[in-house]
Amino acid sequence: MLTCNHPVLPDRYNDRVEEHLRITGFYHVSQIGIVQCQKALVNALIERWHPDTHTFHLPIGECSVTLEDVSLLLGLPTDGLPITGMTMSSFEAMEAECLLQFGVAPRREDCRSSCIKLTRLRNLKENLKLNDEISIQRYVRCHVMLLIGTILFGDKSGAGVHWKFLPLLRDFVNIGQYSWGSACLAHLYRALYRASRYNCKEIDGSLTLLLCWAWIRLPYLSPLPREPRSFPLANRWRNWERGDRRYRYLKLAHFRKAFDELQEGQFVWVAYAVDRVDPNIIPAEIYMQSVVWSVTVPLVSFECTEWHATDRVRRQYHYVLSELPMPSQHPLDTYLNWYRSKYGDRLALSNLVGEENDEGNQDLDVGNEDMYEGNEDTNEGGQDMDEDNEEQEQHISPPIPPP
Repeated sequence: MLTCNHPVLPDRYNDRVEEHLRITGFYHVSQIGIVQCQKALVNALIERWHPDTHTFHLPIGECSVTLEDVSLLLGLPTDGLPITGMTMSSFEAMEAECLLQFGVAPRREDCRSSCIKLTRLRNLKENLKLNDEISIQRYVRCHVMLLIGTILFGDKSGAGVHWKFLPLLRDFVNIGQYSWGSACLAHLYRALYRASRYNCKEIDGSLTLLLCWAWIRLPYLSPLPREPRSFPLANRWRNWERGDRRYRYLKLAHFRKAFDELQEGQFVWVAYAVDRVDPNIIPAEIYMQSVVWSVTVPLVSFECTEWHATDRVRRQYHYVLSELPMPSQHPLDTYLNWYRSKYGDRLALSNLVGEENDEGNQDLDVGNEDMYEGNEDTNEGGQDMDEDNEEQEQHISPPIPPP
């Protein structure tokens, strides 16, 4: 069984920086409390994950974590600029970037390879005095990096965060213009891909997103929700262990059996309908990004690029599945026109399908005539064999009687 017990404690913030957090787009995700991990459920989900389609394969069909889930469960922005940039491993470059943004350069013991230790960021955040705008922005940057290194992009160690995210925080006003939600989802897809390999022993990524997705889609397999009217929706299961300690000790066999016997009515395809989630608790800026929730596009997070395969999970968007449309012949026609112009002397095709069919039928008729002639030859050959046999029978000597 894969190890995935990374207790992530929420990093609280000073109320004075609330408006600055809203500017960055990390205000809602900062409200999420402790969501304890259920290791058996995570492992059962990984067994159902198909990396080639980015979907879970269940008896009732394919399903997946999408941008809609990221927006409503975590409250992250999903419409914006891609999360990308340079990923240098130079300590000198990291030192210069930290000095620029935090006013203090880290020591080598404060880092792990290309990662800044979370303890270093926590200490820096706690020691900042919020006297002016520069200090407030540094404080918020520390808080954002802690969120990235824990609940959003946490690695297997749970002890550091890569400094490649820092350059995206330079322009404080534009931090919220990035699609942090799509990058978080890409990181989760990559984590599920790695975890599905036979030799993997541990999983990273946003396990809070994965667990809450399973619980809101499969309510009969979830612990008792504690705060059903809170946003982000992941807060429904904040500190769930306090009210449902039995759930923690459910085994992998329990969830495997539940998935094997899953019936159509047990999976909630449209989990965020008005009869299931009060629309009044969803902020307006989250609803404004719904135009991208169902798009089929690449999800980018630096070197990690994964496909958002919503065309395979249309039922999650209340779309009725129908027959696939017939593919267009336009690409084939374009290719044939190019081929004729370049290799016209080597290719002779009719422009009319009917003529091709007629020619094919004529070839078929000719082939049939040849087959009939072959059969006649075979019959004639058979008659010759019979005549030869009769001639041979006339020359056969009678059997010699015994003495």
